[in-house]
This record gives sequence, structure tokens and C-alpha cells, in this order.
Amino acid sequence: MLAGTALLRLLQLASPSLPIGAYSYSQGLEGAIDLGLVHDAASARDWIGGQLLDVVAHFDAPLQWRLLQAFDQRDGTAARGWSERWLASRDTFELRAETVQMGYSLRQLLVALQGDEPHGVGLLELLDEASLSLPAAYACAAAALGVPAPAALLGAVFSWTENQVLVCVKTVPLGQVAGQKMLLALSPLVEIAVRSAQELPDAALSNWAPGLSLLSMRHEVQYSRLYRS
Repeated sequence: MLAGTALLRLLQLASPSLPIGAYSYSQGLEGAIDLGLVHDAASARDWIGGQLLDVVAHFDAPLQWRLLQAFDQRDGTAARGWSERWLASRDTFELRAETVQMGYSLRQLLVALQGDEPHGVGLLELLDEASLSLPAAYACAAAALGVPAPAALLGAVFSWTENQVLVCVKTVPLGQVAGQKMLLALSPLVEIAVRSAQELPDAALSNWAPGLSLLSMRHEVQYSRLYRS
């Protein structure tokens, strides 16, 4: 069981207060709310749950898992390859800008946190050689702070889920209690996504979600919006 320093570092990495700008992105969810596809607690839960099972479990989480392993093993070739695959899968301007901006911010935060006591010798150099993305920077931070890959993966998927719930709380809008109930209801799907990510073979990876891509494109020209994606 994860405990002590490693658990504290994981909680810090997965916290919504981590200053990398996650709160300013909705990953297409604001577009779905604007169209009325998400309009109450039930539709919000269905939307986020569908994303978890159809996109996160089949592509986003498996790539995060592979990047966590690559940084743990100091494998530069794998780190570059999987980060480039991630960037190539961001098929709208907003989604690509999001992962690059947050990846850069997390890298800068890691530099600041290290101070005079560097963690994970060579990891930042490895990150700089890879194509910068949020999953690559997160994997680098997890390895540098000594968070085991399985726990780091769970933290990443939960953090994504929590941010989506917060978007719904603020934008649908939903009450705080409704948001917490939704997080509890989505927990089994988070666990499914994490297990699937560690078992899925490379050939089975797929982020086929044309509806989400279209929503993201529409959001780029949406008249009124709170979020950057």
C-alpha cells in the first residue's frame, strides 16, 4: 500500500491546486454543455463516464502508463515515441495547445520544486529530449518525486475525472454535493480505466472519438466561453 512520502507526493501531483492551469480547460466538455448534450447531473455523469471508458481507458491512460514506465526506466526512445504519439493524437488546435502549455508549466514547476536538492538525476534532460506534453511532464515528475507508476497512473486518471466534474459543477451548473456524489459514482470507472491501461496491448490503442473532435473544433469559435478548450 502506498504510504508516507510517496503518498504525499502523489496527492500533491494530483491536486487541483497544482499551478499548471488545468482549471482553465474543459477538453470539449464546455462545447457539450453549450449544445445541451450535458445539462444536468445524470447527463454529466454519462458524458464523463463515456469518456472514461471509450477514450481514457483505450488511449489516454495507456499512453500515460507507457510514459510512466519509460521515465522510470530512463528510456529516452520510448519517452520520445509515446509523447510524440500523444501530441499527434490531439487533433484540434485547442487540445494540442492545452497539453503543450500544461506540460511546459509542470516542467517549470518541477524545476522550482527541486531547488538545491535535485530529484531523479537526468530526468529533466530526458524530458527535454522528448516532445513536451503534459503526460510526459507528469511521468517525469512522478519518477523524480518517487511516486510508483501504478499509483501515479491512478492519480492522473482521477485528476482528469475530478477536473471534468468541476467543469460541470461550475458550468451546468451543479451543486457541490452533486459533484461529490458524481465523483463517488465514477470511481469504479476510474479503476476500470486504470486496469485497462496496464493490460491493453499497443495494437489495441485507439482514441477514435469524432464527436469529441467536432465539439472541440466548434468550441474554438464558440461565441461565449469560460474555458480554453
